Amino acid sequence: MAVRLGGFLFLAVLLSAVDASSNRPAINQELSNLFNELWRLDVNRLKPGIDYTISVQGRAGFVNQGSHSVLDHASLPLFSNVNENKLRNTTTFSRFMKLLDNYERSTGITERVTPEELTEINLFLDAVLETQVMKRAHQYLVSKGKSSSDSRQFKNQLNLIWFHLYHRQRNTGPDSCGFEHVFVGETKSGTEIIGFHNWVQFYLQEKNSHLDYKGYKARDQDLPDQDDHVLNLQFSWHGVMKPVGSAFIGTSPEFEMALFTIIFLMNTERSTTVLVNIDQCQMELVVIRQGRCLGTAYPKLLSSNSRHVGVNSH
Repeated sequence: MAVRLGGFLFLAVLLSAVDASSNRPAINQELSNLFNELWRLDVNRLKPGIDYTISVQGRAGFVNQGSHSVLDHASLPLFSNVNENKLRNTTTFSRFMKLLDNYERSTGITERVTPEELTEINLFLDAVLETQVMKRAHQYLVSKGKSSSDSRQFKNQLNLIWFHLYHRQRNTGPDSCGFEHVFVGETKSGTEIIGFHNWVQFYLQEKNSHLDYKGYKARDQDLPDQDDHVLNLQFSWHGVMKPVGSAFIGTSPEFEMALFTIIFLMNTERSTTVLVNIDQCQMELVVIRQGRCLGTAYPKLLSSNSRHVGVNSH
């Protein structure tokens, strides 16, 4: 009886371990390989310690959504300096920054797109499509039957996914789009930051005193440093708290758009999470659809500085 019971307990433990691991997605090796190729092609990416310097400072504490009181674990800004000349003189970055003031911050307010703003979107997409990063992404999507080989049709596809306006809040006109949500950020009911996953917008808002960095978010054994290319962050924006946000750091807009566009088009589920290794980081990339458009997309750092390699090898 004792042998039977022992065997049963062993089997139960084994099954529970298998079940626990099955809750985590497996590494997507094909996309990891592709995204590392895009990483190497991202010549417009800014380099830590050369083009920008960050100070991650202290670990942020738990904050309830909607809370206005929070302990600040970072007395200094996240970005101590950024090479703005490089941003202004790199076409995709300069055209990207022109888009950041085109949107109403609060959801529920109908967006008005002017002819000038349409031209800015058009010029930005033209610049993105000229990069090796987006050309390789396009090539991959064509090989999978997800995009037309015609670059004009691919541009229209990108425009629909990222810039087509839709309703995020009911009982209003179209008040949001994928680009605004992911790269610019929005507020909801004046108490919640939604989206806002871009480092350039973070830097510019911080520089203009609209944003206050509160500290990093990470597991106890995984401490970020100034070279990390993805960070989980806590911050306030116009007095509204984001308990946990996340963003790539230093990457070009075309790199981020390419990654999330590929995941968006390769999947049909409303919510998709892909586990990938890029450079020295292991991360989950999350994409949520809003019909034929992008609802949100963001990276979630799991491990940096190749620490996951040692963990996974045991």
